[in-house]
Amino acid sequence: MNHKLITTKYNDTIISAFYDGMDMIQVSLSPADADTILGNIYLGKVKNIVKNINAAFVEIADGRMCYYPMKENRKPIMVNQAVSNQDMDDNNQLETAKREAEIKVGDELIVQVIKEDVKTKAPVVSSNINLTGKYIALTYGKSSVGVSNKIEDPKERQRLRSLVRPYITKDFGIIVRTNSAYVNDGLILKEVNNLIELFTNIRTYGVHKSRYSLLYRTPPGYICDIRDGYSDRVDEFVTDDEELYNNMKEYLVQHQPEDKDKLRLYTDANLSLSSLYGIRERISAAVKPLVWLKSGGTLIIQPTEALTVIDVNTGKAVSGKKKVQETFLKVNLEAAREIAKQIRLRNISGIIIIDFIDMELKKDKELLMSVLEEHLKKDPIKTTLVDMTALGLVEVTRKKLRKPLHEQVNELLPDLN
Repeated sequence: MNHKLITTKYNDTIISAFYDGMDMIQVSLSPADADTILGNIYLGKVKNIVKNINAAFVEIADGRMCYYPMKENRKPIMVNQAVSNQDMDDNNQLETAKREAEIKVGDELIVQVIKEDVKTKAPVVSSNINLTGKYIALTYGKSSVGVSNKIEDPKERQRLRSLVRPYITKDFGIIVRTNSAYVNDGLILKEVNNLIELFTNIRTYGVHKSRYSLLYRTPPGYICDIRDGYSDRVDEFVTDDEELYNNMKEYLVQHQPEDKDKLRLYTDANLSLSSLYGIRERISAAVKPLVWLKSGGTLIIQPTEALTVIDVNTGKAVSGKKKVQETFLKVNLEAAREIAKQIRLRNISGIIIIDFIDMELKKDKELLMSVLEEHLKKDPIKTTLVDMTALGLVEVTRKKLRKPLHEQVNELLPDLN
């Protein structure tokens, strides 16, 4: 299949969509004239501490409050400490670590936005700074090496682990990303050194900046899609917007020169890029609750405040009573493949409950769970198949990184609803 990342503008909104052939498999929207705060690093100030929930509220801009879970942030990076770690012996370092862990109102610390605000919930910030590249992620507060579970070859996992281990310090660890598989050492180590230098600069210069300073701005969403999208499996980056083209070219030349020849500017005046790939029509279909299966069955996808419910129905798939269980299995297996696709396309996250068609045979249920798990593993965002309950409901969880597609459309492209 021909894999492409299509980037275009519509109504002052940037649309970034991955295609497998002519099939849209992932899409995200972002305003062309505004920047997200997700991933940004700020010098914030502790405004309030709520001990009963073990959390603080950190101000990252005048009046912009963020939730800071203290239990998850054991090593806050304080900038209003008078003593330098380099001038202390081990005992003093231990005492300073204790003081740093017990933040108080008025403290200034370096934080990164890890979750955007959702309705009435404030953005979430963390001291566990994460700097992400194409091949690795640098993680402050975790002095260990992690390798993506999607790299399954034991020898390759060991090679990558041994390659980056010498760069681990008491302050940060490294997570080896899926893109690193079978990539030569030089490309990976170049990125390791670049991210270490970036982290050092952020930490060093943060001490001398005034409160609320923006210390690091995350790249725009469409640039992150280039970085995160398994570039070795993407054949082309295509855009019809000259400004976006120049921004993408600059990023690729500086950070991913091995991929710069994949970039193409679409210039056909007779047929727009959006029309060629049916972008708006596919987005519109992806926010509607009803999905038809080829067998005649249907999915009903309903997001709620607490979770997302997916109901599988036979629809037109059952025309008689003969071989009903075979039909149920066939529809359920098709639904499992389509559900995995829809979860990624719609960017559904959190708790997902799936109500498949009831089946009598244990082996059919086991096959269904196996097929669903196999297709969920294709998702680049961590997705976990939890279990099937006694009532036959299947529970799935998916890590939340961005807003679900229906919320993005409601905010930016309501005419596609």
